[in-house]
Amino acid sequence: MAVNQENISKVLSVLSHPLRRDILLDLSDNGEQSFTDLLNLLKVDTGKLSFHLRALSPFIEQTPSGKYRLSRAGESAVRVIHDVESWAEVADVQGKASSLPLSSFKKRSVAFLIDFALAFAITMAITLIPQLFSPTNSNLGNEISTVIFITVGLLWLYSTLLEGFNGQSLGKRVIGLKVVRTDGKKMSYDHAAVRNFGKVLPLLPFDLLFGWRIKSQAFMRYFDKFAGTTVIDLRS
Repeated sequence: MAVNQENISKVLSVLSHPLRRDILLDLSDNGEQSFTDLLNLLKVDTGKLSFHLRALSPFIEQTPSGKYRLSRAGESAVRVIHDVESWAEVADVQGKASSLPLSSFKKRSVAFLIDFALAFAITMAITLIPQLFSPTNSNLGNEISTVIFITVGLLWLYSTLLEGFNGQSLGKRVIGLKVVRTDGKKMSYDHAAVRNFGKVLPLLPFDLLFGWRIKSQAFMRYFDKFAGTTVIDLRS
C-alpha cells in the first residue's frame, strides 16, 4: 500500500510547532483538560490557543463536557514526539562528543578519587563504625578485606547506575566531565557496566597500562575502548 507523502508532510507540519507538542504532552500526562486549564498551563492568549487547538483536530477530541483529550491518533503522535526527543538527545550527545575536547587524565583522576572517597566513606559507615561500639573483638585483617571488597563493589555499582543514567557520576558532575559513547548513541547501563569493570582495583593498573599502549586520548583506559566510550570535558 502506497504511503501518501502529502499526508505525512501535513502531520509533521502540525507536530513541528512546540506549543502544539506541549498541548499533546500535557493531555497525555494529565488526561482531560478544559480550555481554561490549557490557558493557565501554557500562558498564551485565547486566540492563539484556539488556533493551535484547531490545527490539532486530528489528534484531539472533545468530551461531552467540553474538555479536550487525546484521540487514538493523538496517543500515537505522543509516542512519535517522545521518539523524536530521544533522537534529538542522541544528536546532541553526538555533537558534544565531536565538538567538545576530551577530558585530561588529571581531571579524570580527580573525578575518580571523589567517587572512590564517597564509596569508601559509605563502606566505613556500614562496616567499621558499628564495630567500634561492638563489645566483641573482631579480626582487623578480615575487616580491612571486607572494607576493600565492599568499596570496590559499591564503586562499580554506583558508577554504573549514574553513568548509565546520564553519563555522570558525582565526581564527574563536580569536575564537569561526561561519559559518552563514541558512536554517538545514548549512553546505556550495559556500556557503563563494561567500562567500570576497569575500575576494580586488581584490574585498574592493567586497564591503565593497556590504555597507555593504545596511545589515544579518547581511550585512556582499555575498558573504555572495549565498551566504546570516552570522557568529554563539558567546561573546557
